[in-house]
Amino acid sequence: MGTQGTRRRLGAYRLLGEIGRGSTAVVHLGMDSFGREVAIKELSDDFAGEQEARLRLAREIEAQRRVDSPYVACLLDAGVDAGRPYVVTQHVPGQPLGDLVEAYGPLRGERLLRFARGLVLGLAAVHDAGVLHRDVAPGNVIVLGDRPTLIDFGIAQAAGADQITRPGMVIGTPAYMAPELIEGERAAAAADVFSWAATVAYAATGRHPFGRGTLHGVCFRILRGKADLEGVPEPVASLLKLGLRRDPATRPSARWFAGALAQWTVGLAERNREVTVRHRAVA
Repeated sequence: MGTQGTRRRLGAYRLLGEIGRGSTAVVHLGMDSFGREVAIKELSDDFAGEQEARLRLAREIEAQRRVDSPYVACLLDAGVDAGRPYVVTQHVPGQPLGDLVEAYGPLRGERLLRFARGLVLGLAAVHDAGVLHRDVAPGNVIVLGDRPTLIDFGIAQAAGADQITRPGMVIGTPAYMAPELIEGERAAAAADVFSWAATVAYAATGRHPFGRGTLHGVCFRILRGKADLEGVPEPVASLLKLGLRRDPATRPSARWFAGALAQWTVGLAERNREVTVRHRAVA
């Protein structure tokens, strides 16, 4: 861990401990001058001096700065020109969706509906801001109760920006990538919608919707449209089928899904209240 393991501060922030590590960055739990916990993503020793790594971090900051949603981690501060470039976001309590499902099992009933709607509301806010997330997956969704928060804008970009994606290049979480991205096409909001649907499918079943195994095998099943939705309840299953359509032009928008899920969530809550009232009346 080098000097990162012994330091106590980064800029104005006190470092409390490491909470994550990737190929180019380390994430610390920190505390600001007001005593609030924050998450601090810092370029690792090997990349802190690389101009390209700093430019990628600057693009991440610019993308996340645009987004305002209670379902997306809020950008608080950044220091791209610092000796050790970093970005500070709110610390989101809870667990990554993958850890939660492994420990406690799939989400059910009204909880699943609220989770699916909250996540797609966050994604809609990302798209409304003219940004593509490009890595919606269980590892990038923190869950507390049934409330999801979308994190990690490390490969996000402005919609319509130049891209370096080409056939054979994997950018994002392969098991949750849209088929058009596997084929090297330009990313668009519809690709994020596909990843949202795949992530909700995982939340509902505890299984990766396109299975496990080799990268080639998973990508083959994505390209063939072989999603495993067995056990996903209605109406979620029908909505996910729309989001996982092979042709991106036929997938509804994130806002459309948010509206559809709102109707079902309200309806289920009202039915549950009616059942509760009847039970109390009988008692």
